[in-house]
Amino acid sequence: MPQAITNIAYFDCPTGIAGDMCLGALVDAGVPLHYFQEQLARLGIKQEYQLATVKANQNGQVATQFLVQLHEDHPDDLPNPPHGHAHHRHLSEIQALIRAAQFPAGVEHWSLSIFARLAEAEAAVHGCDIEAVHFHEVGATDAIVDIVGTCLGLHWLGVEQVYCSALPTGGGTVRAAHGRLPVPAPAVLKLFELGQVPVYGNGIERELVTPTGAAIATVLAGDRFGHPPAMTLHKIGLGAGTISLPLPNILRLWLGHLRTSPSKLQPAPGQTSSSRSLAHSHPHHPSHLAPERITQLETQLDDLSPQAIGYVFEALLEAGALDVFTRAIAMKKNRPGTLLTVLCQPDQANTLEQLLFRETTTLGIRRQHQHRTALHRALHTVETEYGPVQVKVAWVQDPHQPSNVQPEYEDCARLARQHQQPWQTIHRLALESWHRSHLPAPHAS
Repeated sequence: MPQAITNIAYFDCPTGIAGDMCLGALVDAGVPLHYFQEQLARLGIKQEYQLATVKANQNGQVATQFLVQLHEDHPDDLPNPPHGHAHHRHLSEIQALIRAAQFPAGVEHWSLSIFARLAEAEAAVHGCDIEAVHFHEVGATDAIVDIVGTCLGLHWLGVEQVYCSALPTGGGTVRAAHGRLPVPAPAVLKLFELGQVPVYGNGIERELVTPTGAAIATVLAGDRFGHPPAMTLHKIGLGAGTISLPLPNILRLWLGHLRTSPSKLQPAPGQTSSSRSLAHSHPHHPSHLAPERITQLETQLDDLSPQAIGYVFEALLEAGALDVFTRAIAMKKNRPGTLLTVLCQPDQANTLEQLLFRETTTLGIRRQHQHRTALHRALHTVETEYGPVQVKVAWVQDPHQPSNVQPEYEDCARLARQHQQPWQTIHRLALESWHRSHLPAPHAS
């Protein structure tokens, strides 16, 4: 059986990882600076920053340093300088900016996931709800540029999977918004825990991994940390850090191909090219379906507005819920009510419970652990005469023998509204396009 080729990126981090180092490595690997400028402008905050790159010499090695110059650092240069509001954005505001930008679906998914993970870590450190965290570093303009820009750059390069080396812990202390903190900073340490990241000490007593860098690595790489996989190496991008270290302060981005048998194909989130696919669930797909442990949260509501329930639906999914659904029920005193059920990964249960208590009138939430068996899933982007549509493909063992193929509703709806076509027409065209591109080639007679 022929092997499948997956485009991969490997973050080699001998001196750690930071958002600007990721961007520098991406530019060094060939992503044009003007691409970042044009795409990031869609966020609507381009008046707050200016982008540039320079070549930096790190212990005799030349790498690309990516500069995000904040205009508020030099207010005299602006006729109407901003007043620092960018440093006080909360998660919901950042999410709104990203969604409004209408990036490719994979870029949006990755960006939202990274900010959600970063917010989760900050909330855990400060002992408060995610939306109550007063984001300084997280909500800063440069963090938005770093995170969204990294996702855009990987998309431009056609990366389907991201791998990452073990991360150095660093040492000493670092100055932050809440004073001087030990290294690794508390948010970074929490991100290491959430991502189950392999770490080690390399003897360098400086901050080597920033919260932004840790969030990028843990979300994009998932559980793919460690030595580089067996890959065909095509290009290296070198991103320079801003401080001098005993080692060259360079993030090395390895780009290449991973060859796997089709039954072991493991595409990853973020790809929208019609010839590539992306995983929509777990990063690794074994050849059989193994039950996984999930948590079910459940509560009944009889005094909450239906509009509020709709809002909670979206908030739960954005916070990481696997699924959310409701059922109409009759409650005591013959009052009509709603049974709200949330399915999630066990490590997300506490966060989602807090959200339910904050956003609903419930006085208690039941929790139980279950096991579920889920099909392997991937998203493929197909081209139609009206534009690209992502198609979700599910299978048991062989991705070339799918059990279910369905175009994504939102993509079909967007094109239907944009071109004033029936939704069913876009849906049908997407299915036809997928089947045309995935039908086996006819045998020669």
